[in-house]
Amino acid sequence: MHSHMAEANDGQSSSSEEYLGSPPSPLPPPRIYKPCFVCQDKSSGYHYGVSSCEGCKGFFRRSIQKNMVYTCHRDKNCVINKNTRNRCQYCRLQRCFQVGMSKEAAVRNDRNKKKKEPPKSPEVEVECYTLSPELEDMINKINKAHQETFPSLCQLGKYTTNSSAEHRVQLDLNLWDKFSELSTKCIVKIVEFAKRLPGFPSLTIADQITLLKAACLDILILRICLRYTPEHDTMTFSDGLTLNRTQMHNAGFGPLTDLVFTFAGQLLPLAMDDTEAGLLCAICLITGDRQDLEEPEKVEQLQEPLLEALKVYARRRRPDKPHMFPKILMKITDLRGISAKGSERVITLKMELPGSMPPLIQEMLENSDEVETTTPSPCKTNIAHTSTADATFPPRPAEGSKAQGIGGCVPIAPLAPPF
Repeated sequence: MHSHMAEANDGQSSSSEEYLGSPPSPLPPPRIYKPCFVCQDKSSGYHYGVSSCEGCKGFFRRSIQKNMVYTCHRDKNCVINKNTRNRCQYCRLQRCFQVGMSKEAAVRNDRNKKKKEPPKSPEVEVECYTLSPELEDMINKINKAHQETFPSLCQLGKYTTNSSAEHRVQLDLNLWDKFSELSTKCIVKIVEFAKRLPGFPSLTIADQITLLKAACLDILILRICLRYTPEHDTMTFSDGLTLNRTQMHNAGFGPLTDLVFTFAGQLLPLAMDDTEAGLLCAICLITGDRQDLEEPEKVEQLQEPLLEALKVYARRRRPDKPHMFPKILMKITDLRGISAKGSERVITLKMELPGSMPPLIQEMLENSDEVETTTPSPCKTNIAHTSTADATFPPRPAEGSKAQGIGGCVPIAPLAPPF
C-alpha cells in the first residue's frame, strides 16, 4: 500500500512539474518599425512595401482600389506630415508613390479578397444593388433633410425682374441686395441640412464649423446649378426669383458667371434626382481632407457609408450606366475649383460694395486660409440677426472655450428635436 501511495505521490509530483513547467522565457521585445515613410507618424508595420501608419495605409488602399482622382489647390508641393496629411489628398497620394508604396500590391490585395469570396450567382449579382437597412435609413434621412432645406425647381413659383437683364455691368446694387439676402438664407439652410446629417452632430463643434466653412460655397454653387433651366439659360433661387446669365453676372457672380453656368450644363446629363443630389452635398461636406480638422479619421469614417450609398443607389437607379457613379463623384473636384475662385470673388466684391458685406456671407464664403484680417469679425455681433428661424443657435460658450462657433460666432447646435 505504501508503495502504491509512493507511486501515486511520485505521479502527482511529476504531473505537477509538467503542469507548471519551467519558468517562462521572457517575451521578445516588441518589434519597432521606422516612422511612417509618408507622414512620419508612428508606424504599424510594413504595408504595400514601406513602413507606414494605419492612416496612410488605409488612405492609399482606398485611393487605389476606388481609383480616386484628387486635385491640389496650391502648387502640388504641399508638406505632408502627421499634422498636415489630411489637408491635401493629391499631395498625400503623390507622397505615397514617392516613398515606394506599391500600387500593384494594393490592387493585388483587393484581388485576393475577391478570390476568397464565393462566386456570385446571377441572383447575388442583383443583390449588389440592394442597400442594407442601415444605409436605406441613412439615405432616407439625408433625402428628407435635402428636400426640406432645398425645394426643387418644380415646387417653386418662378418670378423674374427686368433689372439689368440685357447688358453686363460691374455690379447692380439692387440685384446685389436681393442676391445677398437670398444667399444668406441659403447658407442658413445649408447649416440646417448639415445638422441633420447622420453622424455630423457627433463631431466636435470645431470640426463641424471647419467642414461647414470649407464646403459652404461648394454646396451653394451645386444647389443653384441644380436649378438651372437650359432652355432660357436661367437659374432660380429658393423664393422663385429667376435670373438670366447677364443678371447673375450683375448680381455679384461677375467673372465667375460663365464658369458656374458651364458647370450647371455639365450636371444635366447626369440627371441626378433629389436623393443623389442630397448625398453629393453630404459628401462635399463630410470629407476628411479639410485643413485643421481635430478628428480627420472620424470624418473619413463618416464619409465611407455616404460614398457606398451613392454608389449603390446610382447603380441601382441606372443599371445600364455603371460609370455614372464616378462621373457624379468627379463633380466634387470641379466644384472645389469653382469655389476656390468664388472665395476670391468675395474679396473683390468687398472692395466693389459701397457698404459692408453681409456678415454671414463673409464668414462662410471667404477663404480664411488665404485671407488674413486684423479687424474683428463682423459676424461676432450675433449670427441670429442674419439668419432665419429655421436654424437654432445656442448661447455663446464661455470665453476660452475651444469651439467659438463660425468664425468666432455662435456655435452650431444639434437640431431639436433630432431624428
